[in-house]
Amino acid sequence: MQEKIIILDFGSQTTQLIGRRVRELDTYCEIIPYNKFPKDDSTIKGVILSGSPFSVYDKDAFKVDLSEIRGKYPILGICYGAQYLSYTNGGKVEPAGTREYGRAHLASFCKDNVLLKGVRDGSQVWMSHGDTITAIPDNFKKIASTDKVEIAAYQIEGEQVWGVQFHPEVFHSEDGTQILKNFVVDVCGCKQDWSPASFIESTVAELKAQLGDDKVVLGLSGGVDSSVAAVLLNKAIGKNLTCIFVDHGMLRKNEFKNVMKDYECLGLNVIGVDASEKFFSELAGVTEPEGKRKIIGKGFIDVFDVEAHKIKDVKWLAQGTIYPDCIESLSITGTVIKSHHNVGGLPEKMNLKLCEPLRLLFKDEVRRVGRELGMPEHLITRHPFPGPGLAVRILGDITREKVRILQDADDIFIQGLRDWGLYDKVWQAGVILLPVQSVGVMGDERTYERAVALRAVTSTDAMTADWAHLPYEFMGKVSNDIINKVKGVNRVTYDISSKPPATIEWE
Repeated sequence: MQEKIIILDFGSQTTQLIGRRVRELDTYCEIIPYNKFPKDDSTIKGVILSGSPFSVYDKDAFKVDLSEIRGKYPILGICYGAQYLSYTNGGKVEPAGTREYGRAHLASFCKDNVLLKGVRDGSQVWMSHGDTITAIPDNFKKIASTDKVEIAAYQIEGEQVWGVQFHPEVFHSEDGTQILKNFVVDVCGCKQDWSPASFIESTVAELKAQLGDDKVVLGLSGGVDSSVAAVLLNKAIGKNLTCIFVDHGMLRKNEFKNVMKDYECLGLNVIGVDASEKFFSELAGVTEPEGKRKIIGKGFIDVFDVEAHKIKDVKWLAQGTIYPDCIESLSITGTVIKSHHNVGGLPEKMNLKLCEPLRLLFKDEVRRVGRELGMPEHLITRHPFPGPGLAVRILGDITREKVRILQDADDIFIQGLRDWGLYDKVWQAGVILLPVQSVGVMGDERTYERAVALRAVTSTDAMTADWAHLPYEFMGKVSNDIINKVKGVNRVTYDISSKPPATIEWE
């Protein structure tokens, strides 16, 4: 059985980041709601308590009895987690005079404490709290201070329990990974043996046991998640997997043909379905974004269902769901916020059991697994692309002519990013067709044609994103090429909005 660290989520925005940092230490971990600690699990090696948007003294604060955990497992409390451990044992937590947010430096710390081994003098840490620990219980020992925070870290004497007021998981904490490694490896004794290769080996064995000789159907999108899921399943069950790739007519230029060729080269059994006529017909005249999404979502389910029923004795539906989808689908109180089924509604409609082989991986881990499986790099590094495709990048109603214009403009932009070595430096990019026309001049003639907006963002997880600062020379070349080569466009703009407050997609 795979050893693991449990991260109890008290609602912090950086809880997923704790998980990613632990995984980067080649150690498996799971994020679970603060009140759902798994009992009688012999694979648990240690527990991390996350931060929280609440103050520990709020009546609505998330509270949990740690008596069954404390003494049985090593514990590291981060921010709220550290405050909660102190407060519930008789310490004082009070509002700080000003919100302590941003960079701080360790002014003094116990260099011989195992948690702080290898931490450098004056090391930068990242603070984000409105409260501060002003007094700790008698059996707690202060092990670090910053210039503004007296009790920046502590250990309970005689116990493997620590608390840090700062956030070691964020990039700005210079020795944060070292601190997490000290806890995970030196304190908890984790072997650091979790890798893409070990994941593939154990998952293939689990899939063989789970699925037996049953038939499985999987909906492919061309994206990295569903593609890696398909290759992994193919490795486990071979001919019993059938993949279905639906073309709703709003994919990128030549994408259906190119992706089908890629899948065939991977040895996958793929059924390609051109359902564009159905989708264009049903979308005619629809302008409301959510209306477009619902039509495409339902249409996909209908087409997929028809094709899947042509295959005899299918018992499982496989999806490329990944770990952030699973975490975000539960609030920390365990209630569903939103469904993250990649093909929402299909399990209920088709009465199939669900198989999600990537449900415990982050996006960067999915890519590492894909490389380990020997998949081509252009499939692994492919930018995220919305399920409804270009339909949500055409503001207003959908027509074949608008899709043609957008495909041509988008193709120039994306190929340009590749040619200039910029594609892999951008998280996501695309072109938006605006519902406006503008006056222009080509040759000696006046034109009145469409405007497009280029969108390119940098991000690590799509939760936040900044607009990509692309070279002016590149932008000028792309703009010139689009206007000269795409019939129907005479103006190009660039979207310099960040997320938040904007979203990555316009619809």
